[in-house]
Amino acid sequence: MIRTLPALFALLFAAPLMAAPAGQQTLFNFVRPADVVKVATQDASLPQYNAEQTPEGEVLRRITFNPAAEPSLVLSPQTGAWDWSQSSAMSLRIQSAMDWALTLYVKVQSTDGKTLVSRIDLPAGPAQTLLIPLQANSPLSQGMKAGPPMPVTVDGQRVLLASSAGEVDRSQVVSVTLSMIKPNVAQSILLERFGVQDSEPVLKAAYSELVDAYGQSTRARWPEKVSSDEQLKAAANKEQQQLKGWLAERDKSSLDQYGGWNKGPAFDASGFFRTEKRDGRWYLVTPQGHPFYSLGVNTVAPDNNQTYVSGREWMFAALPKAGEPFDKYYGSGDHRTGNGAGEGRSFGAGRWYDFYGANLQRTYGSEGFDQKRWVTHTLDRLQAWGFNTVGNWSAPDLATADRVPYTLPLSIVGDYASISTGTDWWGGMPDPFDPRFAMATERAVAIAARDHRDDPWLIGFFAENELAWAGPGDDPKSRYALAYGTLRMTTDVPAKRAFLKQLRDKYRNEEGLSKAWGIQLAGWELMEDPGFEPPMPNPEHPEIEADFKYFQKTFADAYFKTIADSLKWHAPNQLLLGGRYAVSTPEAVASCAQYCDVLSFNMYTLKPQDGYDFAALRALDKPVLITEFNFGSADRGPFWGGVTQLAREEERSAAYATFLKQAMAEPSIVGVHWFQYLDQPVTGRLLDGENGHFGLVGITDVPFQGFVDSVRKSNLAAVDQLGKEAEKAKAASAAHAGEGGKPGHAGKGAGQGAGHAGGHAGNGH
Repeated sequence: MIRTLPALFALLFAAPLMAAPAGQQTLFNFVRPADVVKVATQDASLPQYNAEQTPEGEVLRRITFNPAAEPSLVLSPQTGAWDWSQSSAMSLRIQSAMDWALTLYVKVQSTDGKTLVSRIDLPAGPAQTLLIPLQANSPLSQGMKAGPPMPVTVDGQRVLLASSAGEVDRSQVVSVTLSMIKPNVAQSILLERFGVQDSEPVLKAAYSELVDAYGQSTRARWPEKVSSDEQLKAAANKEQQQLKGWLAERDKSSLDQYGGWNKGPAFDASGFFRTEKRDGRWYLVTPQGHPFYSLGVNTVAPDNNQTYVSGREWMFAALPKAGEPFDKYYGSGDHRTGNGAGEGRSFGAGRWYDFYGANLQRTYGSEGFDQKRWVTHTLDRLQAWGFNTVGNWSAPDLATADRVPYTLPLSIVGDYASISTGTDWWGGMPDPFDPRFAMATERAVAIAARDHRDDPWLIGFFAENELAWAGPGDDPKSRYALAYGTLRMTTDVPAKRAFLKQLRDKYRNEEGLSKAWGIQLAGWELMEDPGFEPPMPNPEHPEIEADFKYFQKTFADAYFKTIADSLKWHAPNQLLLGGRYAVSTPEAVASCAQYCDVLSFNMYTLKPQDGYDFAALRALDKPVLITEFNFGSADRGPFWGGVTQLAREEERSAAYATFLKQAMAEPSIVGVHWFQYLDQPVTGRLLDGENGHFGLVGITDVPFQGFVDSVRKSNLAAVDQLGKEAEKAKAASAAHAGEGGKPGHAGKGAGQGAGHAGGHAGNGH
């Protein structure tokens, strides 16, 4: 029920009202309302006489959102529309009336139906001025994934600067709606004045001098934060002593040279990494024939943590000038790719700065970055912390040191056709029916195999990273986005010709297709037109979905087989480690299982079982590698805690331990890889502006000690558990064989072969 409240209430209070910020135009005051604004509620209550004085002396009015689908409060002009064309933001004096943070949605609408929407994470505590920019605005417009902590203090007042998406005609604003989505219990907020003002001073205050000379956030303090060069050097010396002790313990442990468990029964040694299933559990097996659980770290590299400074120098408190120390850590680049990862992002090109490189020089001497020293120190860290794999996108010198096994991406670049599925985060789907794709694959695999085909330290190659196999939603259009996207293409795209041939071969003529799909297709040539939209799958016409599934399977088969055949020819002893799925379809996963040695998934969930149906994976009977997972927080500098953000740094340790424990409990999983080694820059990495705190190490090269200690304990426990399980499996297999049964089957490299292998990897996370 919608209830319109009286426009005028006679409320007088002895307590003074807080002065409005300079430049603000107040349109309505909830405490002393006038008849210039209409106020309506739906599943919310705004009693007449319930103004309250806060401990800070402010007087505000309570609004309660009741449990419902979307309780809301709507503000609109008494007549006509508001003209806000001279203002850049809507303002609202607001406070959570609860002891916890609330999530609100604010929708601004104009007469043409255009809408601007903001999600507000309203913290508990004193009142603040909420600013909603009146044009699309987000931290990405300032070059970074997540913005600095809010609220920010401006002229002595707390101001919460919101992000906004969409579009509105500022000269014809007809309503402002505050709402909550499905609150479980009644939730209240306190409001005072509503109006418009200029947001530029607040934007400057929020983002000015975000980063100090060491590349750290100026907005917070934490135990590992560095304030002097002497502190950097002292931390490095202390760590060296700790690493020596941990490495000495490792030398006494039951590990072969590759990090496999060498105590107890062994597997057959092939001289290369391979897979084997024994007593229902999958294993990676080292070249020396020992069980191996891949505990990896991604992006272990000294040169991927630069951040753009061009045009936003005001965000940095102490950038070196020309001729000053550390000025050699400037460079330039351009990451304006036009794909989904760069959408809405500003400051994606120009001059950048490398704080990590400068900090290494501060720590280890004026001679600058020493690659050999960095490689040795980094491998010491990984091994001391219980890791045994150098993951994707890492420095090549780590692989050639012959100390820690590694994985590699295959970079397949060419002018082959691509297909949009609507996700396209890293670009469109490669068209595997295009002969140019096969040529590009052959070239990429040959180059990679040239240096690595006979390297026993290489675990295997990845076939791409986070391809857009499906669309961004859960609806049928997203589920079959590859089929829809292909049929929208022109017939010069080989994948579309392949799809049309599939349909012609099945239905022979347009009448057969029309009947099966429930459409009126006057001629095949209508399907050849660009932009052709097939019908949605429906129960009355099951052949639509059957045809989509069949095409998507043949597409995935062509993709993986092309790569697999090439790798089998150039590097027959190396494993193909799958496609690092972020989104997938059952057809894509089944094809990967058919042609790859390992299935790989990037899972940003609290445990692996939340990321995929492992019963379905077990039916495919292939080992699984979790190639990305992490847990971050926003209390150690960088403002983004990642997809699986936790409230505090201390929670990361328990989350890591739980994830690894749950992975060990799943017999198909043969390893997990953490993303990533270093924290991302506060103002965003070059590639796409990500600025997450989920590193093992900060931008200063100082490890997050509490987290590292816990990760080490979890890793060592996992290796011990693997050894015990391998011993049980060996005993069970021997007993089973003695009863006339057969031992578990082995993967490629064990003398039996495992079909095809290959890889195609993109760049970036």
